[in-house]
Amino acid sequence: MDQLEFTQALLDPNRPVPAGLVDPQGRVSQKRFAVYRNNVVLSLAEALTATYPVIQTLLGAEQFAKMAAIYLRQIPPVSPKISDYGDQMPLFLARFAPVAKYPYLGDVASLEWGMRRAYHAADAGPLDAADFTPDALMGLTLRLAPATQIIRSTYPVFAIWTQALDTDAPAPQPGAQDVLITRAEFDPQPHFLPHGGAQLAAALTTAPTLLAALEATLTQIPDADIAALLTIFLNSSALMRDPESTTT
Repeated sequence: MDQLEFTQALLDPNRPVPAGLVDPQGRVSQKRFAVYRNNVVLSLAEALTATYPVIQTLLGAEQFAKMAAIYLRQIPPVSPKISDYGDQMPLFLARFAPVAKYPYLGDVASLEWGMRRAYHAADAGPLDAADFTPDALMGLTLRLAPATQIIRSTYPVFAIWTQALDTDAPAPQPGAQDVLITRAEFDPQPHFLPHGGAQLAAALTTAPTLLAALEATLTQIPDADIAALLTIFLNSSALMRDPESTTT
């Protein structure tokens, strides 16, 4: 018996008990293995449900359970941490034929996985813009906080995510949407990111100052609402001071 055989049998109830798994009397440990298999599969399925509640809402609990069963058979865990499980769901859904009529599901899954990544990201010291004059703020070297995630989609992914959680929310309208995920305290929060936000986020990864990042954004997106973008990034705890910078 090798590891692959054991894993396949563990995740697929249609496979027989792997050779060599016997009880003290030398009999095949059918019941014991079934209990172990059930516990493992249940734990992985619960992990997927916890990570992708909006996908479950969009598909329905029954269809989500069927999809999750296929996912865990095709994509077994590679990390001992169960919180790492499910990272391939966006790509899986994008290629999963039974949901091909819902092409936005993969991007919604990317948003939900981004929330999971933000939750487990390292902490960062808060940036209090009120402590700086406008000129001093523009001269700071700022970077995205570890929890900050940018999700880009050709679909109205933020509106879809919002309406799945609140049926009274406005119906999604066709069009691309970007999402900023931040974690001001303990729980991540998604924010609709206006036009130019993704470019600003990219610029902040290398720009020597906040002013340079804003200028780079306007070079790419001349009609970007810089004031609105700056407000979102500063008020959502998306940014931190570059720990390697000596700028004051």
